[in-house]
Amino acid sequence: MSLDVDVPEPPTLASVDPNEYEDAEVIGDTDYRRDELEAFLREGAWEEAFEEWAATSDMDPEDWAIVVDLDLISRFDFFWDDFADRVGYHAPGLPEDWKERDLHPDLDSWGTVSAINAGLTELGQVVCEVLKEEYIDWEASYEAPDDLPDFDD
Repeated sequence: MSLDVDVPEPPTLASVDPNEYEDAEVIGDTDYRRDELEAFLREGAWEEAFEEWAATSDMDPEDWAIVVDLDLISRFDFFWDDFADRVGYHAPGLPEDWKERDLHPDLDSWGTVSAINAGLTELGQVVCEVLKEEYIDWEASYEAPDDLPDFDD
């Protein structure tokens, strides 16, 4: 399946400590390099990743319309995790109490909620992969301490 929609503007990255997210843990350096990552997104990484994701996405145009109406793309966050030598991310999602909160008139099933949440998580992963493989040329600066045990024996 594929999703044939216009590429949205890339998100503006906020100065949030990634450890505040339930789905992320960053150890060590707090230089998350958001300015550089945001520049890469604007220079083409976002468009490239979005098109790659959309080509195989299970999200349908109706689900995507809800994402756009709720401005979920603007709530993505990407950050450098120096310890893990990777781009980390936080994908926005719809909360478990979506029904009680009456978030959107077309949001009417757990299937739709699941499709949106899974689709946005997959988009975040593709963006991280494109950034790491094609845009980032820096090396992680984290060095393990010398007193770690030697497990080679």
